[in-house]
Amino acid sequence: MKKKVFDLTAMMQIAMLICIQFVMKAIGLGSVPVGPLYMSFLTLPIAVGAMIIGPEAGAILGGVFGLVSFKDALTGGSVMTSTLFAVSPIHTFILCVVTRVLMGYLAGVVFKALAKLDRRGNWSYFAGAIAAPVLNTVLFMGYLVLAFYNTEYVQGHVARLGAKNPLMFIALFVGIQALVEAGICGALGGVIVKAVSMFLGTKKQAVGAR
Repeated sequence: MKKKVFDLTAMMQIAMLICIQFVMKAIGLGSVPVGPLYMSFLTLPIAVGAMIIGPEAGAILGGVFGLVSFKDALTGGSVMTSTLFAVSPIHTFILCVVTRVLMGYLAGVVFKALAKLDRRGNWSYFAGAIAAPVLNTVLFMGYLVLAFYNTEYVQGHVARLGAKNPLMFIALFVGIQALVEAGICGALGGVIVKAVSMFLGTKKQAVGAR
C-alpha cells in the first residue's frame, strides 16, 4: 500500500498508533518484565504502521518505542538499561533508540519485499509482522554485545548462564522470550494488517464504482 508518510491521513494513523503505544505501556502490555529483560509487545503497532503506511512510519514509531525505553534507563524503570546508562549514556541511547528506529524502518522494507513475492497476500502480512520483533531482538542484542559485552554487568550474566561466546550468550539470554514475542506479534499483526488492507481495498472499489 503506497502512501506518503506526511500526508494528513498517514499522520493521523501514525498519531493513533503512537497513542496505542503509550496506552500499551501504561497498562503494562508494552513491557512485561522477564528476568533482566522486558518482553515487549510495542513492536506490534510498529509492525502495523510499517506495513500499512511504510518504512518511514515504522521508523517514527520505532523511535517512539526507543524514547520510551530510554526514559526507563533515565528513571530507573529498567535495571538493565539504567545500569548500562551509568557505563555509557551514548551507547545506551543508541541501544534503546537508534536500534528501534532501524527496526521499524527495516520491518517496512522487509514487508515491501515480501509483498512483491506474495501476490495473493496469503502470508506476507504475517511474515512482515514477525519481522519487527525479530529485528528488535537481533539489533538490540547485537548492539548490546558490540558495546557492552566486556562490561561487568554483562559478564556477570555471561558467567551466570555459562555462555561460551557472544552468540551463545544471546541465545541463552533472550531464551523463549523472543519466540513468544515473535509468535504473538506475528499472529496479531498479520491478522490486523490483512484485515485493514482488505477493508481499504474494498473501500477503494466502492468509491470507484460511484
